[in-house]
Amino acid sequence: MVFFLSDVDLRLRGRTFIEPDGFHVTIGRGRDLAEGLEHLARRPDCNGLALLGAPDGDDDLAPLAGRRILVTDADGSRLRNFTSRALAAGAHAEWLQGPRIDPERIAAWALPVAGLVLAAGAGSRMGAQKLLLDLAGEPLVRHAVLAATDGGCHTAWVVWSDPAVEAAVRGSAATVHNPDAATGQASSLRVGLAALPSWVAGAVVLLGDQPLVGARTVEMLVRAWHREGSRPAIATAHRDGWRPPVLLDRSLWPELVTLEGDAGARQVLDRHPGLVDTVPAQGRADDIDTPEDYARILRLPRREPS
Repeated sequence: MVFFLSDVDLRLRGRTFIEPDGFHVTIGRGRDLAEGLEHLARRPDCNGLALLGAPDGDDDLAPLAGRRILVTDADGSRLRNFTSRALAAGAHAEWLQGPRIDPERIAAWALPVAGLVLAAGAGSRMGAQKLLLDLAGEPLVRHAVLAATDGGCHTAWVVWSDPAVEAAVRGSAATVHNPDAATGQASSLRVGLAALPSWVAGAVVLLGDQPLVGARTVEMLVRAWHREGSRPAIATAHRDGWRPPVLLDRSLWPELVTLEGDAGARQVLDRHPGLVDTVPAQGRADDIDTPEDYARILRLPRREPS
């Protein structure tokens, strides 16, 4: 949820002008600082405060300790002064300088998204670990990580079972081991969602063997999900229905972490199609399951993934 303290015209998903229950962030104008600090002092489940305009004054910023704070202002001096005070109070401070509010930057701060790459499969039909196959000088699994990070995800996580896959992404993503990978994809989704930080509002779930899905596709999913009125899940549309990657709102996670078997989020979303919005697919969703699949992708004209 995104709680607005005043008449801010930002049409974000989950926005409310009534103080919400549960985990949320708060957005107001610089003049709303005192109200925002009072709200933070009362509500330990408020994760952060965004202020559109750097406030003046000498308010006690102690309630900002340990919280995320975002400040925007065209005046660099005023912005630096307030940000310095927020950092001194123990806040995790970010700032945006410019004459106009950038809705996407505010949305990205208020509703942070993680990239979750499912990469715990054995690749048995390939006869080898397919996620380490080379494409344009990188192992397949790293293409999925780059799609997540370049597409606007705040952080990327890779679920692995093969230590060689973990080694291939080390340093470019956080990793989490799935000891039950043999039971199917649902176990990787369960382990991955459980590992994500509490401040993450949604997760883009990518498959490690779809190297032609790129940053533009992830960016489209994130932008569509940020908009007011969007459904809890956003996926890419293809002629035969939706396919991964899919962005999953945190509200769906309690049901998703109970799943079993070889299908992931599709088990829930196919039962409840009203939960899913789609965006046009920008790239090819080809996954690599066999040597023939790999050979076909290698024969494609070289271009940047979409």
